[in-house]
Amino acid sequence: RYCHVNVPDELLRDLLPGPVTLVLQRSEELNKDLNPFTSLVGVRIPNHPFMRDLARACSGPLALTSANISSHGSTLTVLEFQDLWPQLSLVIDGGPIGDIQSPECRLGSTVVDLSVSGKFSIIRPGCALTPTVDILKKKYGLLPESS
Repeated sequence: RYCHVNVPDELLRDLLPGPVTLVLQRSEELNKDLNPFTSLVGVRIPNHPFMRDLARACSGPLALTSANISSHGSTLTVLEFQDLWPQLSLVIDGGPIGDIQSPECRLGSTVVDLSVSGKFSIIRPGCALTPTVDILKKKYGLLPESS
């Protein structure tokens, strides 16, 4: 609804829900104010029951950012970004979003651009790089887009 999907549905099911953000061409239905400087949009379906329930309860897309300062490790609990609370309108504690002992969980999602048919480009390696690339290359035959 909010992006033009140019990959098989099975590929979407292989990567989502999970720690992967797919970057695709935005559709005309998506509010242009959400990302006004690009024709692309990142789509993520987290594998976290609370976040999925919250998304289902909303009538439109959720525009979210990470609860951390750019270039810092991802936060996994609400207390870890307590210094940002004064700047926020609302904080909801849905529980930890990963294994707080795992350094990989703090890498954030793997962000992969699938906007060019038959190709992929890794925008951010994130915590699911190897399995994501394996799925894209080995199972679907997509080629890495040259930089």
